[in-house]
This record gives sequence, C-alpha cells and structure tokens, in this order.
Amino acid sequence: MKNIYSLLWNTLVVYVLYTLCRLAFLIMNWELYSEGMSWGHGIGLFAAGIIFDTSAIIYTNIIFLVLFMLPLHYKENAVYYKVVKWVYVVINSICMVANLCDCVYFPYTGKRTTGSVLAEFGHEGAGMAKIIWEQVTDNWFLLLLAFAMGYFLYRLFRPGMQQKPAKLWHYYGIQTGVLALCIPLCIAGMRGGFTMATRPITISNANQYVESPKEAGLVLNTPFSLIRTFNKKPLVTPNYMSEQEAEQLFTPVQMPADSAQFRPMNVVVLIMESFGMQHIGFYNHGKGRTPFLDTLLPHALTFKYAFANGRKSIEGMPSVLSSLPNYVEPFFLTPASLNNLSGLARELGENKGYTSAFFHGAQNGSMGFEAFAKATGFQQYYGRTEYNQDKNYHGDDDFDGTWAIWDEEFLQFYADCMSRMQQPFVTSVFTASSHSPFAIPERYKGKFKESEDPIEPCIEYTDNALRLFFEKCSKQPWYNNTLFVITADHTSHHTQPYYQTTMGNYLVPVVFYAPGHPELCGYDTQRIVQQIDIMPTVLAFLGYDKPYIGFGQNLLTPNEGIALHWVPESNGYEYLEGNYALEFDGEHTTHAYRFRTDSLLKQNILNTLPQDTLQGMEKKMKSVIQQYMKRMNENKLVVGDEF
Repeated sequence: MKNIYSLLWNTLVVYVLYTLCRLAFLIMNWELYSEGMSWGHGIGLFAAGIIFDTSAIIYTNIIFLVLFMLPLHYKENAVYYKVVKWVYVVINSICMVANLCDCVYFPYTGKRTTGSVLAEFGHEGAGMAKIIWEQVTDNWFLLLLAFAMGYFLYRLFRPGMQQKPAKLWHYYGIQTGVLALCIPLCIAGMRGGFTMATRPITISNANQYVESPKEAGLVLNTPFSLIRTFNKKPLVTPNYMSEQEAEQLFTPVQMPADSAQFRPMNVVVLIMESFGMQHIGFYNHGKGRTPFLDTLLPHALTFKYAFANGRKSIEGMPSVLSSLPNYVEPFFLTPASLNNLSGLARELGENKGYTSAFFHGAQNGSMGFEAFAKATGFQQYYGRTEYNQDKNYHGDDDFDGTWAIWDEEFLQFYADCMSRMQQPFVTSVFTASSHSPFAIPERYKGKFKESEDPIEPCIEYTDNALRLFFEKCSKQPWYNNTLFVITADHTSHHTQPYYQTTMGNYLVPVVFYAPGHPELCGYDTQRIVQQIDIMPTVLAFLGYDKPYIGFGQNLLTPNEGIALHWVPESNGYEYLEGNYALEFDGEHTTHAYRFRTDSLLKQNILNTLPQDTLQGMEKKMKSVIQQYMKRMNENKLVVGDEF
C-alpha cells in the first residue's frame, strides 16, 4: 500500500501549493478584493478554487500519475522513482511559476492569463523578455517564493516501494484495482463532475461561485486557464476600417427613446432545446409536430426569417439573454466569458428592481448555465437540486435518466415558482427533453407518432408540456401582465432540403406573446431577425429608459433587419440583409445568393450582384464583426465601461 499512500501524499502537497499561490495572489491584489471581502466569503472562494485546481492538477500531472500508478513490478526501484520525482518537480514548479506570474499580470488584464496571450505576444520575444525581466526584479520576493515551492516539491516528494514486491499476485491485484478506480476519478476531476450533463468545465464556470467578475481570477488558477483556452482561436480584432467609420455604420450602444415610459411587466423567456422551425407547423403550412404552438403563434408576433446566432446550447443563452452573438468560438469558451456582462436580468434587476431567476432542470452547474446566469445578473438559479427539494414534486423520480427533469414536470415547477415570486419578475427557462437520446416518459409511449427523425416525438412531447405550462400560467393573476418570449437554443438535425442549407441550419422561432396586449401580434414575412434582437425588443416594449450594450435591434421599429452568424463548416460568416445572403471568409465575400427566391442557395450571383449593394453589405457586416471583437477583447460589454 506504500505506493497508494505516497501518491496521495504527493498530490496533497500540490494542492497545498496551489492554495498558497492563491493566497499570494489575494495578498498581491488585495486592493482589488478588500471591499466586501469577509472570512466566510474568502473561504468560499478558496473552496470553489479546489474544483479548478483539481482539473489543472490532473491535466498537468497526467504523465506523473501514469508513471506512478503503472501496475508493473519492474518499476519498483530507486532509479525509476528518481525519474518520476523529477517529472513531478519540474511540471509542478512550472505550474507554480505560472500562478505566481499572474499575481503581477492580473491587475493589467483583469483576468487570468489565457491561451490568447500566446497569440497576442507570440512575435514579441525581445520586448516580452525585457518586460519579464523588469517584473522579476521588481517582484523578486515572488521569485524566491517560486524557488521555495520547487524546493518543497523536491524535499516532500515520497517515492513508491523502491524494491521488488514479495507477493506479485498481491501487488498486481491492488495496483490494478487502484488504477481502475483512479481512471474514472481522474476523468471526473478533469471534467469537473461525473454526470453526462456536466460539460468539461471551462473558465466561465468560475462565474458560478463569485459575486463580481473580478473574483473569478481568485477562483481560477493559471494552468487551468491556459489549458482550457490553448489552441482556441483568439478573438482577433480586425482593422477593416477606422473606429469612427465603424460606429457610424453600426453601434451596439442602445439608447432609449426620448418618449420612453417604463411599464413594469413581467418577462418570461422560454429557450426550447432544439426547437428549430422545421418542426413547427405554423411555419410549414401546418406540417409539423407542435399542435399547441400552432394555436398560440397566430396571437403572437413572430417572423419567417428568424435566425439563431449559433449551433450549440452554450451559444444560445448569451444571444437570447444578453444580445451577444457568438463569432469564431462559443462565448462560454473564450477568455471574454470573464468580462463584465449585462443582460435582461441585470438591466431590469439593478435599474428597475425586478426579481430574477433562471431555470434549468439538469444538475446544477451543468453546461455552464448557472455561471452565466449569475454573471449576467440573475439573482436565483433553480436546477435539479431545487426541484428535488420541492415536496410538491417527485424529485429524481422525474429525472429522464440522462440529462434533466422531464420538461412537463419542470415547466409546472417553473410556473409554481413564478407564482411565488415578487412582481415584477424576469425569468428564463431552458428545456431539455428534446435532446438525444430522444426519450419520452413511459406513460406517453405510443401517444406521439413515431418518425424516422427520432427527435419528433420529443418535440411533440415538449409542445404538450408547453400547453400544460400555459394552461397553468393563464390561471395566475400575473399572466396578463407578462411578456412571454419563445425561441430555441439552436436547430436540430434536418430532413428537409430548405432547412439543410447554411441559412436553414439557423432558422428558429422568435416569438413575442403578451396576452394582455393583443396588439403585439402578426406574422412578419419580410424582416430579418436574429436571437440577439430579443433583448432590445423586450426592453423597448417595456419602455426601458436606460442605455445598455446589445448587438441586436429593436424589432418594434421599422427596419429590414440583418442576421450574421458564424458557420463552422465553412470557417466563415453568413450575412443576410435585404434580399441577399453573403458568405464571408473574414477577408473576402466568396458567395452571394438571392435567398428569398433561391431558398436552396444554389445560384451564386456574386459576379452579377451590383457592386454598390455588395460593398454596402460588406461594410455593415465588417463593422459588426470589428466592434464585436474589439469590445470582447477590451472588456467593453456594459454601459459602465462605455461612458
């Protein structure tokens, strides 16, 4: 058992040194954290940091762990463990140096060092060497601390047996058993959890544990931040035009109308998993799997050309709730995810006194949704944990076995929670049942028609869950004073040619329904709409009278609209304006289509498109991209950083 005890001891030493680095980071940056810091809050931040330390320690020590746990008796000798010792010391010393460097670098950037730094300063060797030398001489005590940590790693290292085991069968039995146990534990540690609903944690997950964005730097560690952002395409700010020209063409600074009169209506945003337009009969001459939505949409405002801003769940939430598109890389996976952020919940909560809550029936913390919700101002989060605590429901008996609580039960829970909330409130729910492995509750087997597309019975099940949800809501006193927004996070697998094009792959419902305001109604077949238009439209409908940052447009004003999304397959953008769709590789337009008449995008008209039209569209598109990248990289996503 000596090998096991030694391994645990060596790992514990690394955990202690990571914690000491975090303490040094706090001391060096105390002016940033002193306000509002208490013992309890500080301990909570340090405890949360262990989650990210675990991931970093396993990733960086994977070679050491394999060498130490290898069930081979020939390795049990002093020479072998000297090699293992130096692997352990060198790797972890580098990690400690990286952590200590951020003690100095963090105040300049406001975030832990990420992979984008390598791209940003990759060609500045001489200049960076000079800066590093200056910082080392100014902060010599950190250099001494780094040497001391390396010395402790060397002195405190405990080797394995260093002698041939007496009973080989005993040795191989224990070593193989321990290895078999450690593999899933290591995988869980690297991912940040055991369940399928838990994506591998990334830097944005730190927002889940903090009260302000700057505290994410205290929860994170530098090796983890580098690993999670290494080889990620940095959000490079292009220089298409001058800043002044870009702002004349497009600005994300949303200014209120002079006549704005605020009305404190409740706001309910439903983000439906994989509910692409293809499945909704209203948009397809009655051919679909959504009988309830087909009866609701004629009484709502919706659009024929409405587009998602991404193709993943983690891309839908920022677009819908914060008017932030996702270009090149999903926002959650970029260093910009630690920026100061706004959104519906923050604007209405901090400036208008709204109560706010986000709902997702999966394990708390999954997909990074809880972290993003907290970062954008949602005061409460209701997940699987809170659902299980509600005695009116059946807890994990309502779990689908893979991802989350079944949509029907969770939407009922959602409605009940809103009825207990103080008004006005702003809430959002992210459904889950219309997701692979495409299961529905046993009691509904056979009720919904099977299909070659396995998602369709799930779509019909969730549509029925929506029917029951609205049925319950309609009986509540807050119903007629509520604006409901219905959209999808992204589309799903498509079977119809129209929805298989690059354009069709992004078509989702964008629906505004206010039962107390029947004038908010109509089916717009001309305007181009995207998910990032939801937040500006909601705030305009409420008469919001404060400026904010949002990359979308107010759909209550007369304009043709635009849509711009990143297309991973082509490694470029698709831009729609007026009657045309452009494909843009970041430098040049490669294709152009008349999408309204050429719905399958078969005829490339780039060479015949009028040059003034092409140039005008390109300028507008480039302005949006340039300002998005600039604001992401410079942390200018809230009005407080703008004025």
